[in-house]
Amino acid sequence: MLDHVIKGASVVDGTGAPAYTADVGIRDGRIDVIAPRVTEPARSTDDAGGLVLAPGFVDPHTHYDAQLFWDPYATPSLNHGVTTVAAGNCGFTLAPLNPDRPDDADYTRRMMSKVEGMSLVALEEGVPWSWHSFGEYLDALEGRIAVNAGFMVGHCALRRYVMGADAAGGRPTPDQLDHMVRLLRAAMEAGAWGLSTTQSSTHSDGDGQPVASRHALPEELLALSRAVGEHEGTQIEAIVAGCLDQFSDAEIDLFAEMSAAAGRPLNWNVLTIDAAVPERVPRQLLASERARKAGGRVVALTMPILTPMNMSLGTFCALNLIPGWGPILGLPVPERIARLRDPDVRAEMLRHASSKEAGVFRRLADFGRYVIGDTYSEANRGLTGRVVRDIAAERGLDPFACLVEICANDELRTVLWPMPPDNDPASWALRAQTWQHEDVLLGGSDAGAHLDRMCGAPYTTRFLGDCLRGRKLVPLEQAVRMLTDDPARLFGLRERGRVQEGFHADLVLFDPERIDAGTATLVHDLPGDSPRLDSRAIGVRAVWVNGVEAIRDDVVTGAVPGKVLRSGRDTRTVSTR
Repeated sequence: MLDHVIKGASVVDGTGAPAYTADVGIRDGRIDVIAPRVTEPARSTDDAGGLVLAPGFVDPHTHYDAQLFWDPYATPSLNHGVTTVAAGNCGFTLAPLNPDRPDDADYTRRMMSKVEGMSLVALEEGVPWSWHSFGEYLDALEGRIAVNAGFMVGHCALRRYVMGADAAGGRPTPDQLDHMVRLLRAAMEAGAWGLSTTQSSTHSDGDGQPVASRHALPEELLALSRAVGEHEGTQIEAIVAGCLDQFSDAEIDLFAEMSAAAGRPLNWNVLTIDAAVPERVPRQLLASERARKAGGRVVALTMPILTPMNMSLGTFCALNLIPGWGPILGLPVPERIARLRDPDVRAEMLRHASSKEAGVFRRLADFGRYVIGDTYSEANRGLTGRVVRDIAAERGLDPFACLVEICANDELRTVLWPMPPDNDPASWALRAQTWQHEDVLLGGSDAGAHLDRMCGAPYTTRFLGDCLRGRKLVPLEQAVRMLTDDPARLFGLRERGRVQEGFHADLVLFDPERIDAGTATLVHDLPGDSPRLDSRAIGVRAVWVNGVEAIRDDVVTGAVPGKVLRSGRDTRTVSTR
């Protein structure tokens, strides 16, 4: 007897092949049979007439390392059809932790709170912190998650374990570097997918200092990369300063050398596509071209939607990352307001925001295009939903001065929504063109991070809705392949990413007439009543993970059928040679 049969679905199998109508039978966690009509009895069935059945989506860049402990469903990703997540990105992981330094857990919590926007209270109250080795961390998740999850091991954690406080600012001795390599090997033997690292200028720890991996020289990165190549089914994920705008020659060479040294793909996050900066895409993809010549492969992640950003002058957000803005926005609120009201200070801030050094953050500098979100004072009554440009014109102020006054009335608590400058036909045409490149992959949601600032997790359903009823930049079959088989093949996932007999039954059943994502709203459902942005899935009938129903009509079922996917066992080597 089959466990479940999905009857009469329009099957989009993930390969890019044309959709076809079929029954799909599930047994023991796998797709047992696909046929025009399945007659074998089943314990349960779905009438899927008029619905699309696709493979579960694979999100290649998340930070669910902590959230899975208090939310095994990885919401809202699972609601939006994501059945497999890649975590442990950007050089930041919760393991390994040195047993001789218990305070390292506190350092890690404060770093994750600062650099990835995770609630410190949630990290303290919602995570057990019961491990030391990376394998013990993976074991702590085994059997209690509803999604499949694979984890890179973070370079910052390796450095901190070996070098302690010297990790931020120091250089390892030969013995310390050898110790890091051995730690990385042990993590991969336990199932880590490979190495993640960052040298991004925007990444600082809880003390405001550059995170540990930013101090690594190329020889350290190459030694770790070579170790990645010794293990089956591994990868590299890396971030450098040029990821935010345009790579330097040295960064292009570093990516190519790291990938070639490992003989493994290296992916980076995130390729921003904007027709107003036409030179960016070819410059960023030069890294892929040079890597292939060197015997490596460098893959750029890019988002197929414009992710709304929730900002504020009162809390840490992307505005703090504009050169010169951090020291001002880090002041106590009364002093911050006084400085922001100074015309000379504002002029200097605007100069920094429009400079070449601001990189991709230049897109945040058009303050007339900001929309006012939640307000908290009588003076701001009626401003929610209005565009700053219009308010400024009424008041005879320049837009930035107007925005500052609105925020000051709320003691800087005002929620701000910047309208993206790249929501134009030329930019969307450039995106569609760029998506066809062999070294460009959809993803970069950052799901699990920046929880009260952005909500990238629904990119899957929003993209499909756009493909079916919006801009229609790619056909449905290709869109599904880009969300499923493409990332599954990059990571070497075994028997995942397709609707195919014998494959794991990670499946999404959705209504093509309705598939979409709801507006992001602020909810307080994290440990300690901490806030995050959430978005409901629209038109998703059901999601199965390893053959078990995990979502039904946007509600979790309570089942936890997910697997911790371990390198070698659950991933095969994707060699660049």
